[in-house]
Amino acid sequence: MFTVKNESMLQQETPCLIVGLYDRPLKFAGELATLDELFNGELTELVKEGDLSAKSKKVAIVPTLGKMPAKRLLFVGLGKEKQADFHEMKEAIGGAFIKSKHLGLTSVAVALDSFVCEEISAEDAAQAFSEAFGLATYEFKGYKQASNEPEKKVEQLTVLTKAESEAVQAALQVGYVLSQGTNSARTLVNTPGNMLTASDLAAYAEQLAVKYGFEVEILEKADMEKLGMGAFLAVNQGSTEPPKMITLKYQPKEEWTDVLGLVGKGITFDTGGYSLKPKDGIVGMKTDMGGAAAVLGAMEIIGELKPNQNIVAVIPSTDNMVSGHAFKPDDVITSMSGKTIEVLNTDAEGRLVLADAMTYAKHHGANYLIDVATLTGGVIVALGTDKTGAITNNEELFEEVLEASFEAGEFIWRLPLTEKDKKRIRNSSIADLNNSPGRDGHAIMGGGFIGEFAEGTPWVHLDIAGTADTNKGGALGPAGATGAMVRTLALLAMRRNEE
Repeated sequence: MFTVKNESMLQQETPCLIVGLYDRPLKFAGELATLDELFNGELTELVKEGDLSAKSKKVAIVPTLGKMPAKRLLFVGLGKEKQADFHEMKEAIGGAFIKSKHLGLTSVAVALDSFVCEEISAEDAAQAFSEAFGLATYEFKGYKQASNEPEKKVEQLTVLTKAESEAVQAALQVGYVLSQGTNSARTLVNTPGNMLTASDLAAYAEQLAVKYGFEVEILEKADMEKLGMGAFLAVNQGSTEPPKMITLKYQPKEEWTDVLGLVGKGITFDTGGYSLKPKDGIVGMKTDMGGAAAVLGAMEIIGELKPNQNIVAVIPSTDNMVSGHAFKPDDVITSMSGKTIEVLNTDAEGRLVLADAMTYAKHHGANYLIDVATLTGGVIVALGTDKTGAITNNEELFEEVLEASFEAGEFIWRLPLTEKDKKRIRNSSIADLNNSPGRDGHAIMGGGFIGEFAEGTPWVHLDIAGTADTNKGGALGPAGATGAMVRTLALLAMRRNEE
């Protein structure tokens, strides 16, 4: 897919050559100045007249009319050179690939060095390109009847640069792997609940294990009953689909120590149970396994890039349905940890399945825990749909997660968890905990409940209820599932590998 050439952009024969344009006093310098000369200074005139802009994310097409081997130039505005930002560049490049898709192009070339500046190295630009390419061109086909029209998409990307080819090729690979793990999670979340049951999710995890050599374990209902996973099993009571506790282990080190535990909520469809969701709120609940998808997408990246970090991934998967067997408000259930829980809201089921999953991750030796879940509508009220909410019991681990999120370009905002909050979660006259202390501080209550099962283990909770999907497409992907936190989790593993 990616070919790196140490050749001039002026000599490349291609349907489309993508060129970066920084907003600086001299717009065309170096090889770009030679390019402008080929056009007799007409490119400079286009900038003056506003038809060609260096403003960030502006895209413009200029036909070459035989002046050079490339058929057309696709200019990408990159903004001010001194303010160059890796993530802004990704979005700008994403816009270019969306434009190339609309043009029906199957191959493009990139003048990589035109994207390089003091703040952005050739390797950074290469990673931005391949990551943006994978994310921007993602499409969920759905289930419409196939068209007879042949599909046209970019399948060949030629990268032209004076930089060292192997380093650029390696950066291209990293960026593309990050995008593909994210896209895999997007596809899982976009898949309807009747086509992605807990059993299907378990089969998907097994396929990952075979491909990457992970150790895999799938607990069945009888296994969970023996282990006393009463919180998880309570949520599954109303379903005709069997529950699955999915575990993947990646062990690059000789000893099973310093284990990072990734725990993802895998509710394949959430009716709310007897605390039934309204008709508008129940639509879209196929996305309630976004946390599980994030963990599986991260594990795909980990399998490809192979960081030197022991990892255990645990995914409790079931749907939450209504039937004569379903659990009810006022029920008291016993978790695997032994803690009892008074059920006040059957729609607060994610924290229940995660409670047993957290305990089970520790059972498998996790020394650090990150849970990811589409947990609460409250986090959307608090932070909107572009920020992931976080709660932690360990400052050092949270800083690691935060730094990984900066590198991934995924915004995280920390919510407080106080002793008063914990008292509310523990406020029950008949059980150790209650699963729904009230609407006020709902996102904190949900995350704090999960924290009761982290106990003394360093832990970070990530609530992606607002960020797991979007109603509006952008430069780095269409409307629908976003693959939120996939890259943050994977980069966390990669960064720990570097320490």
